[in-house]
Amino acid sequence: MRRMAIVILMLTAALEIFAQVRGGGPPGGGAAAGAQRGGPPADGGAFPGGGGAQRGGPPGGGRGGGARGGRAGAPFDMTGYWVSVVGEDWRWRAFPTRGDYGAVPLNQAARQIADAWDPAKDAAAGEACKAFAAPSVMRIPGRLHITWQDDQTLKIETDSGKQTRLFYFGNPPQDKVEDFQGSSKAEWDLGNAGAGGLFFGRGGAAAGPSGSLKVVTNRMKPGYATRNGVPFSNNATLTEYYDLVKEKSGVEYLILTSSLDDSTYMSQPMWTATHFKKQADSAGFMPVGCDGK
Repeated sequence: MRRMAIVILMLTAALEIFAQVRGGGPPGGGAAAGAQRGGPPADGGAFPGGGGAQRGGPPGGGRGGGARGGRAGAPFDMTGYWVSVVGEDWRWRAFPTRGDYGAVPLNQAARQIADAWDPAKDAAAGEACKAFAAPSVMRIPGRLHITWQDDQTLKIETDSGKQTRLFYFGNPPQDKVEDFQGSSKAEWDLGNAGAGGLFFGRGGAAAGPSGSLKVVTNRMKPGYATRNGVPFSNNATLTEYYDLVKEKSGVEYLILTSSLDDSTYMSQPMWTATHFKKQADSAGFMPVGCDGK
């Protein structure tokens, strides 16, 4: 239930600021400001500052009612073009600054690395894509293109960094070369009620199947968990849940909650929540490489 509370909180904030975001300018913080946090609130309940998506604690529900794999078992359709709704963590997501980590649960070794972050040095070494690794690329404001590569492989292409993530419902290839996107195993988690019914109730959202997409990613080449040099190691595991919310008006939101577990550099898992609005077409999808070209 804690993961669902995060989803509901972030969706509430997204809807409150959506009119402002649609107008083209960044939100000024609002209810969702300050979501980049590292540990659970003291009372285990509401997060201070109105945001608080990045929190510790296991996702609730588990597999519950079981899971099915691949396109045939999908409880909802994720395919299409999606644009970030940046209502939370604007400061960290759009303006990465060395030494400004919010409350990411870094240990001392991680702080030393992060405090020495130099993007020009990374670029010169051919490592500019460290900031576009799996734990961070979904948080960079931009657009996604989601398709099925085949019946058992979901593909996400990002215009930020020109990255490609492949989610395998079967066994991921064992001979895959280690890269910043890692190896991702996916399953449909049908034990979760989904955010739509809990948030909108019977009258607020279009009826639809429930469930989440669960993705566990490991075997990642060490990179950055945030755009401003917070490191993760090759022992890190990224767990993500994707939920679809559809309003009666037809507007669709994709809600992503994620947990990065890395005992090498973090004192506890790093939680984040991110959301996207579905586009009618590919307008604005302009992939740009990690080097800005």
